[in-house]
Parts: sequence; C-alpha cells; structure tokens
Amino acid sequence: MTSPEQTGTGRTGTGAKVSRMHGWAKSIFDLALILLIITIGKSALAEPYYVPSGSMEPTLKIGDELLATKYPYGYSTASLPLFMNIPSTTRILGALPRRGDVVVFRSPADPSQIWVKRVIGLPGDRIAVRHGRVVIDDKPVGLTPKGMGDDEGEDGGLRPVPQFVETLPGGRQHLIFQESTDGPMDDMAEITVPPGRLFVMGDNRDNSDDSRVPVRMGGVGLLPVANLVGRVNVLLGSWDLAAARQPVWTWPSGLRLSRFFSSVK
Repeated sequence: MTSPEQTGTGRTGTGAKVSRMHGWAKSIFDLALILLIITIGKSALAEPYYVPSGSMEPTLKIGDELLATKYPYGYSTASLPLFMNIPSTTRILGALPRRGDVVVFRSPADPSQIWVKRVIGLPGDRIAVRHGRVVIDDKPVGLTPKGMGDDEGEDGGLRPVPQFVETLPGGRQHLIFQESTDGPMDDMAEITVPPGRLFVMGDNRDNSDDSRVPVRMGGVGLLPVANLVGRVNVLLGSWDLAAARQPVWTWPSGLRLSRFFSSVK
C-alpha cells in the first residue's frame, strides 16, 4: 500500500521532469528563433565575406573582409547564406547594379563559391577590349596613369605594377592595375550584353578570371543577374596574410587598421 508521503513525492518528481522538459523545449525554441533571425538578417540585409585572391587589387586586398549589402539588387536564392546552396531563381524587388558597382555573386560554375568583381557592362552595352583598354559602345573608357602600385601575391610578396584611374561612362572612377597590353586577356572581340546578364571585370586586369573568360574555362562569362548576392560599399577589416609567416605574437602587426570600416569605390 502506498503512503501519502510516497504518493506526494512521486507527483513532485513527475512535475519536475515535465518542468525540465518544458525548459529544454523553450531553450531549443529560443535557439532556433535566434538562428532564424540571424539567417533572415544575413539573407535580407548584409553578410560579410573574406577576400582570398588579388583579382580586385588595388581596390580590394587579399585578407580584406568586406560587407555585401543585399537589398540594393533585390533577392533570389543566391541571397541566402552561403551554406544554403539552392538553384538560382528570378529576383524579387530586383534592380540592376550601376556601372562601376563592386558586386558579390555566386560563381556560375560553382554556386557554392562567392566571387567579387566590378560591373563594367549592363544589358544592351556593346563591350570590347582592345590592347587592355575597355571599349563601351565604340568609345574607349578613360584611362589616366597613376604611378605604380603594389600587386600582392597570395604568399604576401609585393610586386610593383603600373596603376591607372579608369573612368567609366557616367563619370565613375576607380583604380586598376594594368601591366600588359598585349597578353591573352588584353583583346576581346565586341559582344553585346544580353538581357538578364552583366559584364564584370576584376580591377587587377592581368590577374582576373572574369567575363572575358568563359565559364567552361574557369571564368565568369556573362554573369546572370540572378546570381547577384549584393553590393560592396565598406570593408569591415583587413589583415595582411604575410604576417602569418611570422611568430604568432607578431600577428597583430598584420592588421591594416587604415582599411577598417573604409569605403569601397
């Protein structure tokens, strides 16, 4: 026969177990809600990305961390966080970039990879490259010498190369590296950018697999607008990878403090 004390203890133990399960369920729900909010924020607002190559030098350096703002061009499945690799769809609330925008996008060859380039040609533009100089609608873009710049390799080594100010139609200006005028990337027959596509290039013109290079050869080809992730306006920070070859206690010296929260043109 069960005593009242034993019965009471049993009920108390069951209540505590239910209370613990309720607490766990609430914790799981709160965690899921936080993850959902983070995912929505990264999908709809902005997401940071790291620059692993020198194809956008001198504008972006290896080791820069940039912030891609997603809302300027609308949304597609390409806007989802990187780990969510879903076939691209048409954009909602879509808008075309402006010529000269620095954009982040999913690689047409491998959507799990995020690339960054500059928009040079919009739908309907006729684009050619002659002796290293971009030609838009039969008019060569402005190109003004700007001394020498340091082309940084992935090992952190620096190499001096000629630097120019490129002026696109509409007056937007940015720096480029242009060492060669007769290399395999320096001449391209005229093409017309079709609807729903963009012509993009890296600012390091001798070291960029961009719209001059077909997708089948490892380039971007004519970039589908649906692959756009966002626009780059600011750097969050930057760290010189050459510091990684030094003793660990010297690594803070690799921080490029002048690039923290700097604007991208």
